[in-house]
Amino acid sequence: MSNFLLPAGILLTLGLTVSSLQSADVESPKAKGLALNPDVVALPETAQVATFGSGCFWCSEEVFHQIPGVLSVVSGYMGGKAEDADYESVSTGRTGHAEVAQIHFDPAVVNFDTLLDRFFASHDPTQLNAQGPDHGPQYRSVIFYHDPAQRNAAATKIKELNSAKAFSGVIVTEVSEAQPFFPAEDYHQNFARKNPDHGYLESHLYPKMEKLNLTIPEGGKSKNLFQRLFLP
Repeated sequence: MSNFLLPAGILLTLGLTVSSLQSADVESPKAKGLALNPDVVALPETAQVATFGSGCFWCSEEVFHQIPGVLSVVSGYMGGKAEDADYESVSTGRTGHAEVAQIHFDPAVVNFDTLLDRFFASHDPTQLNAQGPDHGPQYRSVIFYHDPAQRNAAATKIKELNSAKAFSGVIVTEVSEAQPFFPAEDYHQNFARKNPDHGYLESHLYPKMEKLNLTIPEGGKSKNLFQRLFLP
């Protein structure tokens, strides 16, 4: 799932009004509803939304699905200039969109700060316009905030992690206002649960899930490159 690497800088967007933030939540005309977790019948009125990009969304979905209080995780695209987005166009790296996971969660069970912790623990935020084997701005590390509280929480978390030298390099995660969200094609949704034995997941997602003490979808195995190539 890789393309080419394009240069970009660290972006931290500040000083937006509440009215402009509300306009960012406009639903894409392509939106077809939410992919609720199996045990969720409907979203409560108090549900909140968060949107993160941490590389290939195949590897982003499942690490958020397993957080108690997460109601829905939908793979999609956000952050580009085009009025529409799909996998083919976004994969060129020229639309400006990032692959993202959009999360609806119950704030009575889990808070945004906990989602931030999982976001930073589940990818390398020091990689610019890349994540693992995938290269291009569509794989950038990004937090799209939906209100000033999320913006401030993201900025504070990045400052804390950098001060603590939590990573080997400086965090380059982009923090930007949420923009229209375009759900990805159906075959991308719940990808790990539908395709648990996919080689990409075995090499790149499941080792990460093991480190986070998460449950690998039934039928999947964590494998390094040698195991995947030479062992059954």
